[in-house]
Amino acid sequence: MSDRTGIFAGDDPFAIARAWLAEAEAVEPNDPNAIALSTVDADGLPNARMVLLKEIEADAFVFYTNYESRKAQEVEGAGKAAFVMHWKSLRRQIRVRGSVSRVDGAMSDAYFASRSLQSRLGAWASKQSRPLASRATLLAEVARITALKGVNPDRPPFWGGYRIDPVEIEFWADGAFRLHDRFRWSRVDAGHDWKVERLSP
Repeated sequence: MSDRTGIFAGDDPFAIARAWLAEAEAVEPNDPNAIALSTVDADGLPNARMVLLKEIEADAFVFYTNYESRKAQEVEGAGKAAFVMHWKSLRRQIRVRGSVSRVDGAMSDAYFASRSLQSRLGAWASKQSRPLASRATLLAEVARITALKGVNPDRPPFWGGYRIDPVEIEFWADGAFRLHDRFRWSRVDAGHDWKVERLSP
């Protein structure tokens, strides 16, 4: 489009997203890669929570979680999810909708190994989303896992990554007098070309 210039310019939405994230990493005080991930349960009731986006691939967005958590159950049940990244410092956001699949085990293993020891032990100890008697119970489980797994714990079989293959990506930037700039990239699926439209604010 003739007026898709500046921060919106380019033929690859993933490259634009990576560029925006790189800008945010320079100015956001905390977790510039935080996303509000939205899913739906078996009854169609929406759910949302903050998670950390760990990679923007050539054609997908990747995050990691406990496969037994509520978010994972909802992702697996629907096979679809959406998220928004918002950067107050840049006054920009990216919205994404698409299908979700698990990343392969080797990729999950590699990312898990890169995490801090405390995070790896915590992944083993936490029965994510399930009721917990007390914080002391959790800390006792962390101590038990630490004694059992040592300083190089392997990746739990119930923990790993998800890849969101988008059918829609929207880039939004704040404009004066609430006349925001919005561009929506949409496609039928990963095998089709993108269509780009400017949206009214």
